[in-house]
Amino acid sequence: MTDVTDDRLVKSIYALKDAAPLLSAERTFIPRQRNGILIAVATAAITTALWWRIALPVLIGLATLAYLSTILFRVSLMYHATRHPEIATVSDEDARAVPDDELPVYTVMIPCYKEPEVVGQLLQGMIDMEYPQHKMDIKLLLEADDEATIAAAEAHRADQVCEVIIVPAAAPRTKPKALNYGLQTARGTFLTIFDAEDRPDSLQLRKAAISLARAPADIACLQAELAYFNPDQNIITRWFTLEYELWFRQFLPGLSRVSAPIPLGGTSNHFRRDVLVAAGGWDPFNVTEDADLGVRLHRLGYRTGMLDSVTLEEANSDFVNWVKQRSRWYKGYLQTWLVHMREPVRLAREVGWPGFLRFNLFVGGTPALAMLNPVFWGLTIAWFALRPTTIQDLFPAPVYYTGLGTWLFGNFFFAYTFLLAAYKHPERKVFTAALLAPLYWVAMSMAAVKAGTQLIVNPQYWEKTQHGLAGQTSPPTKAAATAAPAEP
Repeated sequence: MTDVTDDRLVKSIYALKDAAPLLSAERTFIPRQRNGILIAVATAAITTALWWRIALPVLIGLATLAYLSTILFRVSLMYHATRHPEIATVSDEDARAVPDDELPVYTVMIPCYKEPEVVGQLLQGMIDMEYPQHKMDIKLLLEADDEATIAAAEAHRADQVCEVIIVPAAAPRTKPKALNYGLQTARGTFLTIFDAEDRPDSLQLRKAAISLARAPADIACLQAELAYFNPDQNIITRWFTLEYELWFRQFLPGLSRVSAPIPLGGTSNHFRRDVLVAAGGWDPFNVTEDADLGVRLHRLGYRTGMLDSVTLEEANSDFVNWVKQRSRWYKGYLQTWLVHMREPVRLAREVGWPGFLRFNLFVGGTPALAMLNPVFWGLTIAWFALRPTTIQDLFPAPVYYTGLGTWLFGNFFFAYTFLLAAYKHPERKVFTAALLAPLYWVAMSMAAVKAGTQLIVNPQYWEKTQHGLAGQTSPPTKAAATAAPAEP
């Protein structure tokens, strides 16, 4: 492992931590958080041991209210996304009409680690971008000890297409550390990130540059839509496709519409570079650096908009690989929630109390409720299998009827949204996957439990997602990239 002595490397790791220690995820729990959690757990345990007939129904009632609030919030997001969309749209004709000399220099950063099989594809994708090559500041970020990918870059003559930056091998071994390292050499007015396997719309840089130039100064970032080029590979990719349909066409546009903190996607987010640098770049200790950055920008008074352009990615087709990726996402959401809740009153002042509530429901609630699901599933199975009276005692009438209503409405809502997304999708096989969505929810809970465990024992560990499993080399059809958004 390389010693952290290079000034550029030191800055890529410690700049945010040194400037704003409470916004860094280097420590999972600061002392007052750790003490508060321990006191809360001890109080709940003692109260439950002494007065379980009171304590457990109260805890279950609070969890039920959290479920209900989260579901109603997502219903409202879908309403706003479909009835009052605010998406930056530039037609292909308008994008091509802007003269090349009026376009700004655009930095494109592509972190690539242990992915030699996709190097040729990603370089061709950059060549195919309809943006003047002399104004594209492309950075291919490779780890110093990743000999296979470095060799692939050399074999494909990557240095003729982009600047190859070798990131010293030093902890933490995360994507955001590599991005921070590359950011220090960025020349563009605007900046974006693509993952190695991405297939962005060839006009995306033009559309983003035009949209950011036209947007108010407080729009610091535009998030393009992410979709998948292999939805028909197996049932896992079909589930994943449906989830992304909802995430990028409903939930994130809804968050943007109500001016809530937006957890960004990991790729195809287009920044004003000066704002990004002023915000401190990415947190190298957070394994969903994109989500954290989106919240941090919101706290600084900036907004994130949505861009009407699609980047196609490879959906995970292997279950074990999927669990690794999803557990990392959940762990990062938990890290982000813990970091920004270190000073809850300050957070509420910066984002407003509605934004504070929305942050907790979306960023904190997403992994927390996924971890809680197995508890309630276990209680349900135990009731129907054994009918113990103790379970009945846990659900007094107000809790029972609220829980029953939440269960019925919540399951209907999520099943309905999956089916609606499948109906609108051009790949017909995803409809069958939508009918089996409850199995996907079980898989999500498995990943969430793993994330909660790993948050304690190995918080900064970045589980690498293996790409190149799709076996698809031909470009996706235009229909797959432009499927109509679902409407409730």
